[in-house]
Amino acid sequence: MSEAPRQHVPVLLHEAVAGLAVRPQGIYLDGTFGRGGHAAAILDRLDESGRLLLMDRDPEAIAAARARFGRDGRVHIRHGSFADLAGWEAARQGLDGVLFDLGVSSPQLDEAARGFSFMADGPLDMRMDPAHGESAAEFLARCDEAGIAEVLWRLGEERMSRRIARAIVAHRAQQPITRTLELADLVSRVIGRRREAGKHPATRTFQALRLHVNGELQALQRGLESAVACLRPGGRLVVISFHSLEDRLVKQFMRGPPPPRMARGLPPPPAAAAPLRPVGRKQFAGAAECAANPRARSAVLRVAEKRA
Repeated sequence: MSEAPRQHVPVLLHEAVAGLAVRPQGIYLDGTFGRGGHAAAILDRLDESGRLLLMDRDPEAIAAARARFGRDGRVHIRHGSFADLAGWEAARQGLDGVLFDLGVSSPQLDEAARGFSFMADGPLDMRMDPAHGESAAEFLARCDEAGIAEVLWRLGEERMSRRIARAIVAHRAQQPITRTLELADLVSRVIGRRREAGKHPATRTFQALRLHVNGELQALQRGLESAVACLRPGGRLVVISFHSLEDRLVKQFMRGPPPPRMARGLPPPPAAAAPLRPVGRKQFAGAAECAANPRARSAVLRVAEKRA
């Protein structure tokens, strides 16, 4: 008898909603619906004049959004990436808050057929939207050794990226890599078990491939820019990230560009005001939440407010 998929538990739920500073009459956008934990909490704080816009790249998440909230007149639902939120007329009219909960949802990880996890065998896919783009298997089948190594190093910070890429190319010369456990076992043989305690040897490889296949860092940059364009003055941007590459991008974006370097003796140019003002310090899940939901252990939450 197979184990039932675990219910998706929203990470840093109370901190995220508090960061949005939800007003009952406001208009808010959840760009990563997932299974609606954050969305439900936002909706509970809106009155009849408030509005909640929901987006997700994953068609299964959108189906869940329509089933759960489709009859609520305050809710508007759109299938697509938050990178394109500025193309949604409802968002361009002005937002009081935007939430991005990055990474992979529990249903995506727990469903072997989606190909995100190295803990169960499934097709090596990893696409957030299976109808668009190439799968991880297709990328590994067409890319040369140097390109694979570059992705594993840049997006997974995998120190043994070249060795893993060499093994992938050698393996595919005999047969293509099409299954998650096939790739996970190959990486484990290359690396061995001498890695961080409690972390599977293939963790960084799977992270890198997922980020590459879905263009997640590029989408995040565009999504942040779109959020600022649509936020009203005083509106809040809340982002939950799960690894250093995402968090570094979010932190730098919220702080604004660094001042230009000037030649010695020249007066500095007038500093351009950053569009956002960081609110408070970054936040982490507490011990109780991490114990109840291990996926919260790497979560980092940042909040910023759009300047007037």
